[in-house]
Amino acid sequence: MNGYNYNGQSGAQYDKQYQYDYSQQGGFIPSDMMAQQQPYTGQIYQPTHTYTPTSPDSVYGSSFDDEPPLLEELGINFDHIWQKTLTVLHPLKVADGSIMNETDLTGPMVFCLAFGATLLLAGKIQFGYVYGISAIGCLGMFCLLNLMSMTGVSFGCVSSVLGYCLLPMIILSGFAVVFSLQGIVGVLLTALIIGWCSFSASKIFISALAMEGQQLLVAYPCALLYGVFALISVF
Repeated sequence: MNGYNYNGQSGAQYDKQYQYDYSQQGGFIPSDMMAQQQPYTGQIYQPTHTYTPTSPDSVYGSSFDDEPPLLEELGINFDHIWQKTLTVLHPLKVADGSIMNETDLTGPMVFCLAFGATLLLAGKIQFGYVYGISAIGCLGMFCLLNLMSMTGVSFGCVSSVLGYCLLPMIILSGFAVVFSLQGIVGVLLTALIIGWCSFSASKIFISALAMEGQQLLVAYPCALLYGVFALISVF
């Protein structure tokens, strides 16, 4: 009777015929990758290369003496503020264009507060009008000067110059605390102060923006702006 032979001899022949060599599995790994693998010689919790943090002295300097002053970091230079103030108080003084082209709002803020304080001493609470008219006037002069000049000007520079030139108006409002400005003397003094402010502002703009021969064109809108401040001081 024909049938399958289940004895051990046939099973041994089958295993020998279809035996798989598992030792050849490592042949699929390239030899160059095997060469690059190196054993780790260090310990798990102790790396071979220690990290050395950068000291704060190498970044921020050896001491606090090397750091710049706080006022310099904030952009407040009292020497330049004093020079700009003298330029406004002395209308015939030649303005330094490099200094006047800076965006310095420390002096203008102080002068606006002083102008509002002198109006307050005269019984006029006009702080809102002062800052509102200043913002509108600076925006108008900013647009006008960018149309007239070839180099262009920033809004901060316009605000700085117009704020510094408000200083003579503080003198006028100081006179209004003691005297009445609605007479002939008051009118003449008001006209003189308006001319002083507008002449100083136009002189600074001309020197900072290199607009020779256009001072009268710049002085006219400045006179209109400072005329509004004069009306607040007189009435």
